[in-house]
Amino acid sequence: MKLHTVDTGFFKLDGGAMFGVVPKSIWNKSNPADENNLCTWAMRCLLIEDEGKLILIDTGIGNKQDEKFFSHYYLHGDASLDSSLAALGFHRNDITDVFLTHLHFDHVGGAVIRDGENLVPAFKNAVYWSNVNHWDWAVNPNDREKASFLKENILPIQQSGQLQFVPTEDGIKFSDNIHIRFVNGHTEAMMLPLINYKDKNILYMADLMPSTGHIPIPYVMAYDMFPLKTLTEKKQFFKEAAEKNYVLYLEHDPVNECCTLQQTEKGIRLKETFKLNEI
Repeated sequence: MKLHTVDTGFFKLDGGAMFGVVPKSIWNKSNPADENNLCTWAMRCLLIEDEGKLILIDTGIGNKQDEKFFSHYYLHGDASLDSSLAALGFHRNDITDVFLTHLHFDHVGGAVIRDGENLVPAFKNAVYWSNVNHWDWAVNPNDREKASFLKENILPIQQSGQLQFVPTEDGIKFSDNIHIRFVNGHTEAMMLPLINYKDKNILYMADLMPSTGHIPIPYVMAYDMFPLKTLTEKKQFFKEAAEKNYVLYLEHDPVNECCTLQQTEKGIRLKETFKLNEI
């Protein structure tokens, strides 16, 4: 097995929304805001070579939306999904599986592209993986979350016939080296791949912990549908991660790719940070 970081660029989101009830005077120290109160966030995907497959976890925001849409998010940075794959010696047509942790636009936008007047899967040779619970939640969105579930990012996957669902059983095997953990605080049935790699367990955090700045348990995003559920899930996963020395892979941290946690007198806190290729 080989793991590769796939950077797809940066975007900006409101700092208050990203940290919920935590005062700006606190979160601004770890994630400084600009004059518009916006913080920079990564869209860091993961590529897995395993058992003859090339598995891409999440796809970034993509580039098919209109100028008005992108004007809200201030996309920047030199990396893109295609350029990062090319730097690793791959093309999007090499991808065999696209694993979507959840269907918010900054995670699934790159899964679909425009081909003339048509919207088609960006990875024509891949199986796309979601789960029934989350898919139903996304295609029938609640009023609060529907701005994050864009039909043009989602429905073409199903229409192509390339969509498959995994069972919503926590800990179920995706492959011999990848198990799926489920969390429900951020959105219904978000999937976190737990990857066995070089005798370590690497947990892809998606939006359960966007950055190292979100490690204290109460630091929960306003975007989360069920924040008290997120609190419970963070406690559970952080305790497990500290005890078993999991490597946490961070999708949105603008600086840190990976980290570990430790128990302290103040609770679970950051232990160390490092790049994936340093493992």
